[in-house]
Amino acid sequence: MERREDDAYENWLFGEILLLGLLGAALGLFAMHSSLHSAYELPHLRLVLQTVVALAGGLVALLTGARFSAEGRRSDLLLSIGFFVASASTVAFSITPIISETNVSLTNSWSGIVGRLFAWTLIAAAPFAKGRIESHRRVLGNWIVFLSVSLAVLWLLVDSIHSSLPTVVSADGANLPFLLTLAFAAQAFLNLVAVVGFGLKFRSRGHDLDSWLAYGSTLMLFSALSLIFTPLLNDNEVSQGDFLRVLAYGVFCVGVWRAIRSAEFGRAVADERARVAREIHDGLAQYLFAISTQATMLAQGGSREELVPQIKEAAAAAQQEARFAILALSSAGGSAPFDAALQRYIEFLTADGALEVELHIDSRVRLDPDEQIELFRIVQEGLANARKHAGAEHVAVRLGMRDGRRCVMIVDDGTGFDGEITAGGQGLRNIRARIASIGAALNLQSAPGRGTAIEVTLRA
Repeated sequence: MERREDDAYENWLFGEILLLGLLGAALGLFAMHSSLHSAYELPHLRLVLQTVVALAGGLVALLTGARFSAEGRRSDLLLSIGFFVASASTVAFSITPIISETNVSLTNSWSGIVGRLFAWTLIAAAPFAKGRIESHRRVLGNWIVFLSVSLAVLWLLVDSIHSSLPTVVSADGANLPFLLTLAFAAQAFLNLVAVVGFGLKFRSRGHDLDSWLAYGSTLMLFSALSLIFTPLLNDNEVSQGDFLRVLAYGVFCVGVWRAIRSAEFGRAVADERARVAREIHDGLAQYLFAISTQATMLAQGGSREELVPQIKEAAAAAQQEARFAILALSSAGGSAPFDAALQRYIEFLTADGALEVELHIDSRVRLDPDEQIELFRIVQEGLANARKHAGAEHVAVRLGMRDGRRCVMIVDDGTGFDGEITAGGQGLRNIRARIASIGAALNLQSAPGRGTAIEVTLRA
């Protein structure tokens, strides 16, 4: 495991170095040869690129917010509100003025710059945040409301001092104002901190998301550097920095989506492990306990003639339970293991002659592994209820087809019960839980003195 993590980090590091080299060489080429500056006056394309960035940032904020709501990590909270601020700033200060057919004012331009600086301060801090927030259900919503109000306050503050701020639009060859240079340099520095932070976090924890966030931050770093080393552009123009920004947000989206899919897979694996553990506890462990008890009785002088056959029976049943535990982890289909296990269980249950069980299984019926496990337990529960609680003498178990659907019928001649009153017994609750776990449907019919009929209709 450690070797695989080391290999993953080395692969990421190689990719990061290659990306830095390529982007650095391209930036140096554009900085040294002004004739290569590829700026085009395409206002509609610029609006499209800004819209893509805003939507991608909002999607990343939504996805990381979902992770925070589920797990409560501080790092996810910072990522969510950071990308929310970045997206909201782009919408409020860049897209909205253009849609309303007004020029992007100096106030809007500087508000957008300050908003992005604040957003990347939060994102750069995310890889260094540790721990979880216990009461995290309402935290994210409160932060979003607070930051939405803060963006409005930011616009008012910038508007009150806009006369002292330098312009952010100039022609080719114009000198970059110091304050603007400082802002772009701060943006690049925050991007660099994010690259280093996510890289270190990926090295220590090996989470795939951190590697993608580092790659995206690298693209954002060179997008910010391009604003320093290439001439300023008109609000209607696009350059290589704009395309780098779009590509970076695409990388962010891919990384967060992969992380969420990985988390879903991890939860599915954990659920499957818990199910197998339950099967072992409910089945195999019980037979092993019986073997241990009977062996102890034998060691204390119990009847060999009585105990040895019982130990053999319990050992055989334990073997069959072990096969079912293995089946729960396999992907094999078919119904042969189900047939053999159910027949063996019925023989074990009816050995004393107190209950007669008629079993019929249609050979055309095919069962998935999870269905075999749960149906075995459902039949097991139904037979146990018929024997212990209903006092039944005869039970019919049939697995076949009805109206094109696979179904299982368990019909006994026991005392029955009033379904409205006693249908909540533990045995029936277990059956309902198992039926729900495989997406099946239950039809239960019973009446005092008329026995009980359980019909399970399987998913298509």
